Amino acid sequence: MNLQTLIFQLLNGLVWGLILALITLGLTLIFGVLSIINIAHAALYMLGAVLAWEVIQYTSSFWAAMVIAPLLVGLVSVAIERVVLRPISGNFVLSILATLGMLFIIQDTVLATFGGGLQRIANPIRGTMSIFGLHYPYYRLFVAGVSISTMLVVWVFLNRTKYGLWIRAVKQDPQIATAMGIPVSIVYMSTVALGGILAGLSGVLAGPIVAIEYQMGLKILAYSFIIVVVGGFGSIMGSIVVAIVIGCLDGVFTTYFPASEARIMTLVLVSLILLLRPEGIFRARRETVI
Repeated sequence: MNLQTLIFQLLNGLVWGLILALITLGLTLIFGVLSIINIAHAALYMLGAVLAWEVIQYTSSFWAAMVIAPLLVGLVSVAIERVVLRPISGNFVLSILATLGMLFIIQDTVLATFGGGLQRIANPIRGTMSIFGLHYPYYRLFVAGVSISTMLVVWVFLNRTKYGLWIRAVKQDPQIATAMGIPVSIVYMSTVALGGILAGLSGVLAGPIVAIEYQMGLKILAYSFIIVVVGGFGSIMGSIVVAIVIGCLDGVFTTYFPASEARIMTLVLVSLILLLRPEGIFRARRETVI
């Protein structure tokens, strides 16, 4: 196995890690604000990819799908928050069961509506760039750029806007936030919507890279929750760093082993880290995580 192959797989792993970081960013936000482990989040990633494929069938535009599909997923997230999560607010165990049920409901709805066949989105950006003597696809570099830019926008939103201040205030103490006039229910709804939009965008970006099917969310479910736990529950920076590390490890292992074995090795290695630091890598360093 030559050096160019290793670099190529490492770049692939980095791009995949950035997609995972975008997915878990939304998951971390929801947990940090609502203290809910939203298992249905993985299905929203799948829904973003499926809706993108459908939008492209009608508009023939990947760029339209990049806008429309995440917004539709955000609307689905709002419905989930209003109908499912709000009535059971504060019940941690019931919220896990409810979101697990929503995952299967979304999966089965997609199966019944769009079918179970594999679909692929055509590469919207053709061509390659020469990097270290190898030709790397422009589209994957575009995915990396969009993922990083989106995470920066979310950081600015959380730390430089009034609405971001509301989110952080509600995270610290919902009762005091309510006494200060902050609309806590709107903050909850907006946070879940933002998490859904990020999951949907991740699905759209992954669409031209992976096969689209109704169970594709299950393939990232274990990754997502391991990332959130190892990074430190509620730690945005922890989730992003761990996601990128896992993606790069996956890429390196794939260079030398079959994809399934590489995935197992990555998960085993990260699980060992979790055994050594069960409180999470970043949570141990600071309590203010959003």
